[in-house]
Amino acid sequence: MKSILQRLSSGETLTELEAQDILTGITEERYNEIQITAFLTVFMMRQITPQELNGFRKALIEKSTKIDLGTRDALDLCGTGGDGKDTFNISTLASLVAAGAGYTVIKHGNYSASSTCGSSNVLEACGYKLTNDERILKQQLVDGNFCYLHAPLFHPSLKSVGPIRKSLGVKTFFNILGPLVNPVQPAYQIVGVYNREIGQLYSEVLKTCRSGYRVVHSLDGYDEISLTSDFIEFYNGTESIVSPREYNLSPILPNDLFGGESVNEAADIFMNVLEGRGTEAQNSVVLINAAAAIRTMSAGLNPAEAMAGARASLFNGEALRSLKAASEVC
Repeated sequence: MKSILQRLSSGETLTELEAQDILTGITEERYNEIQITAFLTVFMMRQITPQELNGFRKALIEKSTKIDLGTRDALDLCGTGGDGKDTFNISTLASLVAAGAGYTVIKHGNYSASSTCGSSNVLEACGYKLTNDERILKQQLVDGNFCYLHAPLFHPSLKSVGPIRKSLGVKTFFNILGPLVNPVQPAYQIVGVYNREIGQLYSEVLKTCRSGYRVVHSLDGYDEISLTSDFIEFYNGTESIVSPREYNLSPILPNDLFGGESVNEAADIFMNVLEGRGTEAQNSVVLINAAAAIRTMSAGLNPAEAMAGARASLFNGEALRSLKAASEVC
């Protein structure tokens, strides 16, 4: 580690293989706490490179709990978090809408780190049991096109760095690794990011490991398509600015996206949307994120066609049925 730190302090970057080896060493506790802290600090001072991030991704995938769900022809929807906006659980709802529309969704997520309620929190509150039981997860896909992989159940190697990250109390590169390390590595992914630079970084990594991907960032800072502004979209190697009007939707206000003061309030909003009692703004933001996800898997669909599929799933109760079907498997 000493030679690596010397190189990094002089401005050098790591190759993908070096990054993979070092992070593997960190998870195997080859280095002491001071060395790991120094290593993490380097990446607080400069932007991580795509090669470094991909190496770290490969290390965590290699160390993850292995699981075979019978397919990788599936979609993951998630966000980086860290935008400080305290929105309701848009990407989780969009995941269920996509599942209800007939698309296989293998979502990866965790408890909240920076908001009131993360995807794991809200799903648990709505009756979904977090598990790493392969049989149960497979059956959930059969019954509802949806299963959820709670990150701590699949990444035990990260326990060793948890105390260090907690003691630092600031963002490290681990914060942007989460969306990239779904242990199944589904072929398709849509991910929201909190700034354009991270979007470019993700785009460079995802084009090496996904059959199709879309990275989105709303220009006013949201790590999803918020409808409060236009959004940047990195799609299969291209970058463009998209208006909500392309999906025939009008802008909404930030207050329309508030996620509540507690997990229970967040779960109420979540179920209201699934049960057809969401506000027009809540429905619209879920639908546009679901439509973007659908288009990631079905590239031939235009925005209107993808929106039609998403609307049918939400308002015909198919998204709700996906959640209920997945929650009833035991």
